[in-house]
Parts: sequence; C-alpha cells; structure tokens
Amino acid sequence: MQSKASIDPIGAVAVQPAAASTASGDFHDSRFAQEAERAARYRLVIEEGPQSGSFIYKTLDRVTGEVIKQLPREQVVNLMQAARYSAGSVIDTKA
Repeated sequence: MQSKASIDPIGAVAVQPAAASTASGDFHDSRFAQEAERAARYRLVIEEGPQSGSFIYKTLDRVTGEVIKQLPREQVVNLMQAARYSAGSVIDTKA
C-alpha cells in the first residue's frame, strides 16, 4: 500500500543566543541550587536491624556526622531487642 502524502520542505530558522542572565535567573542564586546543596549534605545509611529481615534507615549529616532522622526510631529498635518482643506487642489492646 502506497501513500500519496508528501512533506513540504522547511526553511532555515535563525537561532538567537539567549539574553545575558540576570542575578535572579542565575542557577547558583536560585532556590533550586540552595535546595540541591542542602540535599547533597545528607547521606542515607541502611543498616541491618536486630531481627532477621529488619533494617534501620538513617539520614546522616555528612559534615557533622549527626543522625538527622532514623526509621524505626531508636526506642522501637530497643524494644525489638527485648527477648519477649513480637510484632504488634508494642500496643496492649486488652482493657
């Protein structure tokens, strides 16, 4: 099956260079650059938890070494290490 469609040629288009960047349009002064720099300061560390198959996720500050956030929280990890801990035993549903 043949098509009788034809494509018309396109003429050349002149491309103009972008205008000089202003301070507000400069990436280094932008909000995105500041957020990128802040995000690059942090590192995600994944450690094996106390129970088989459990993991601890920590967000660390690369400069100070401080733990910014940890999931699960340290208190929950301590509960998991207790001998009588089992999933769901954190909440007592008996009245």
